Amino acid sequence: MTLEAAEAVVAAAKAEAQAIGQPMNIAVVDAGGHLVAFARMDGSIFASIDISQRKAYTSAAMKLPTGALKDVTQPGAPLYGLEHSSGGLVTFAGGIPLPGPDGEPVGAIGVSAGTVDQDQQVAEAGVAAWTAA
Repeated sequence: MTLEAAEAVVAAAKAEAQAIGQPMNIAVVDAGGHLVAFARMDGSIFASIDISQRKAYTSAAMKLPTGALKDVTQPGAPLYGLEHSSGGLVTFAGGIPLPGPDGEPVGAIGVSAGTVDQDQQVAEAGVAAWTAA
């Protein structure tokens, strides 16, 4: 995960956020969950700074989209309480792994400040730029 590649992912996500008219916080992390690039668009809510970074971290740590954790972390489900581990994981959509050449994640994007569906849409735009490169 290079800074240049991470910044391209952020740029694509920002463009999608602008297209839908929703300012976002966008984080890209490496495979270890360490922040590589970040943008807080003008007008995005402050609380989502942390949430976007945690979505990216969660996705990298679990090697899954954060939305895939929603059902398995509900009361009575096998991973109930998972969000309380590792300093706080996020178990709703908006975090997506960035696959390497062998399919294994080399990082992840996390997006927050819109609705969950908007966060996911903007994250997917970042992933599309990553896979097109």
